[in-house]
Amino acid sequence: MSDLTDDLTDAFSEATDEETAATAAENVAAFAEQYDEDLTADDALDTLAEAPYDDFEHRFNWLVGELAAGEEDCTDTREFRLGGYDEFAADPDMAA
Repeated sequence: MSDLTDDLTDAFSEATDEETAATAAENVAAFAEQYDEDLTADDALDTLAEAPYDDFEHRFNWLVGELAAGEEDCTDTREFRLGGYDEFAADPDMAA
């Protein structure tokens, strides 16, 4: 695990169960690796604190959307959100 993942897992564990916290932290680390290598745990936590929702899953998914809004190349955040793709989502491998 990276420092980012470790730090976020610890912080997220205060708001949700350990499994969800670990998944959320790994998703942020994957986002950072793909789109924003300079993202820090403090940056992510500061943004999460601004979320307009009470429950962790909604707050986290909002965080992912906010992170992606700052990245021109990120147009689909489902892989980073909790819940990811579901049975009602469009097939990400099909061309539009």
